[in-house]
Order: sequence, then C-alpha cells, then structure tokens
Amino acid sequence: MDRTGACGVSNRGSIPLEGTNIMEKEQQTLIIIKPDAIAKSLTGNILTALSEARLKIVGAKILKIDRELAKRHYHDLHIRKPHIYEITIKYLMGEFHSNDRALALVYQGKNAIDKIRKIRGATNPEEAKPNTISGRYGRINTKTGVFETVIHASDSREGAEREIKVWFEPEELVSTVFKTKRIKVKSKETTVWA
Repeated sequence: MDRTGACGVSNRGSIPLEGTNIMEKEQQTLIIIKPDAIAKSLTGNILTALSEARLKIVGAKILKIDRELAKRHYHDLHIRKPHIYEITIKYLMGEFHSNDRALALVYQGKNAIDKIRKIRGATNPEEAKPNTISGRYGRINTKTGVFETVIHASDSREGAEREIKVWFEPEELVSTVFKTKRIKVKSKETTVWA
C-alpha cells in the first residue's frame, strides 16, 4: 500500500489489517472539536487536554458542517432520541454559535477510544468530572436542552469506524486500522490552485 495521505505524508507504513496482534492493540477514534468550542477559542485548550492521552494524530481537517454531514454523523439519532434530533443537527452545524466550522481529528494508539473518552468526560456536562473537557467547558443550553459538550469522541470500535468513514477518506489519514482497497476513479471535477 503506497499512497500519500494528508499533508503529503506517505502511509506506506500503515498498520497491518487482519490477523495480527497490532490490529488488536491499535485503535483509531474520531474527535470533533465542535463549532461552539471554536467560537469560544477553546481549540488550543482542548488539544492540550487531549495530548494527555499520549496518542498520535493521523488525520486532521477543519471544515464547514452542512446538514448532510450532520445527518450522516447522527445517522440513528432520529430513532433513538427523536425529540432532540433537529436541535442536535443545528447545534453540530453551528447555528447556535454563529460558527459553521469544526475541527475533525483521528487519534490512534493503544486503547485510544477509552483514553479519549476519559479525558472528554460524561456527555452531560453536569455529570462530568470538573477536570474533564466536558466538565470544564461544556454546558446545557437552557433554551434548547442540548448538551453543548464542545467535543465529540467515538464511543466504541464500531462507532469509531463508522464515524471516521463519514468524516475522512482513506487518503486523508497517514495510517488506518480499517480495511481499504484501491480503485480507479474516472476523471472527476475538483478544485485546484490557480
């Protein structure tokens, strides 16, 4: 596998995919620094807190979150919690904070999911320990009832795989623990530097 990932870094050294002990030890997890965190200039503080996990960042990008991306991210929320679905979509799109940008990151390492979830804290900011990201910076929006946790972190291996595949293409990661394949794509229109 010899392809170039984000920032022009080759991921020739990708982790072997199946049947190895490395696969069992290494995990990837998605973190989204949400629009409210960016609007409040909390990105640096959050990245500093996340660095305590001693994991490596293998993908990062800042992007505008449109409705389609928000719906793909919260793919089953309309079934699990229909009463907060629409408000949660609007929150992720940044409509409550006049900011439509988010920073999506993929962290990789041993027990990455649990390490990041511990640093992130409980989803409900009132239940989060004060030394967690949610405990320090999260709040409950009293108008909407939305938990403004300032970041999202994958909650399981299955969730991480699904979410990473929603937010990133394989070539945007410098390594991946998930199966990929090479295909030829007929010419597609794209934007390039003029």
